[in-house]
Amino acid sequence: MARAHVALCSVALLLLLPAAWSATFTMTNNCGYTVWPGLLSGAGTAPLSTTGFALAHGASATVDAPASWSGRMWARTLCATDATTGKFTCATGDCGSGTLQCSGGGAAPPATLAEFTLDGSGGLDFFDVSLVDGYNLPMLIVPQGGGAAVGVGAGAGVASSNGSAGAGGSKCMATGCLVDLNGACPADLRVMPASTATGGGAGGGAVACRSACEAFNTPQYCCSGAYGNPNTCKPSTYSQFFKTACPRAYSYAYDDSTSTFTCTAGTNYAITFCPSTTSGKYSGENPQAAGVQSSSNGSMVYLGGEELATGAASVTARASQLLMAMAVAFAVALM
Repeated sequence: MARAHVALCSVALLLLLPAAWSATFTMTNNCGYTVWPGLLSGAGTAPLSTTGFALAHGASATVDAPASWSGRMWARTLCATDATTGKFTCATGDCGSGTLQCSGGGAAPPATLAEFTLDGSGGLDFFDVSLVDGYNLPMLIVPQGGGAAVGVGAGAGVASSNGSAGAGGSKCMATGCLVDLNGACPADLRVMPASTATGGGAGGGAVACRSACEAFNTPQYCCSGAYGNPNTCKPSTYSQFFKTACPRAYSYAYDDSTSTFTCTAGTNYAITFCPSTTSGKYSGENPQAAGVQSSSNGSMVYLGGEELATGAASVTARASQLLMAMAVAFAVALM
């Protein structure tokens, strides 16, 4: 009888403890070439079952993350193994391990990053797509199940894949950067491929776009020193290049208000590399080759076949509309 009482008390205590929610990440490669995802766990969080693998065009892979996990994921491109040394390296997103597994190494900038903190403050997942360290390819994050709702903007909710409204609030929605920015990247931020790079079809064009911090390494662009707070570190013309094209992605260090999203813990996430049909090919040096076209006066760009006025508020609105359309399409496909 005493043992039964102890067991019941133990069960009661467990029920009083806050639930610990894990998550499943489904990564899909819609690029026209193989990518090599890298995964890095944050300090003090449990490592994942893998820290790097190859993902062929059209393939998907799932990775389970434990409760309260935090970390980042990205896609490495133009990777190859040296026939003499056996060292594995990538032209973008390389993690420095020399092998397929990143084993605790982070992405060398520039690289588009997906960042997560699961089951954080208030029982919420926090996530974002960051271009603070630069950009190497388009990426989309779509919440799935749990408290997920695919929406665009406050009050714009679309039913989640399980048919429920988003318990995580209006900030539980898709985010990402759908535009292939490499061809449109400012000349002083472009990363050109090494002559020895193989795979991925770089075609002689830019393979990545650096942040101003990496390119110029000044406190003003890096939000350091006297610029190390949101009152002094403001958006630059370079960060605005990223923000205009990808209004929901982090463009500089203090871009939190428009770039951090939350869902209730227990939500799963679909991460797609090169989600749009106009993305996924390395372009030449001119914007037209990237599907991001400029007019002769530089006042217009094209996003996924839609004309956007770069000097007007319609840029953000149209980009958000495209993001919503892509997110809904992926949510329906995963039902």
